[in-house]
Amino acid sequence: MCLSIPSEILEIDELNNAVVQTLGVKRRVSLDLIAEPCKVGDFVLIHVGVAMEKIDKEYAKESIKAYQEIVQQMQSGEIDENEGNLGYHELHR
Repeated sequence: MCLSIPSEILEIDELNNAVVQTLGVKRRVSLDLIAEPCKVGDFVLIHVGVAMEKIDKEYAKESIKAYQEIVQQMQSGEIDENEGNLGYHELHR
């Protein structure tokens, strides 16, 4: 399973590579696998350095808010970092 956090396109160069921002972290990714045109301000989902899908801006913002809430709950101790990781304790004994 792959977890992809929505990333906002900040720049696009002439080779169809983009600088994106994911929760404050910037990285360069390829836009070559996305059929529809992308522009600065669009949101994409990324897998191993390649944007795989362009997503709705409102959905992206809702998802980012949910991820930020989870991070806050983990940092405050409300959620254990291994919660929901079925088999973690069995695998790491």
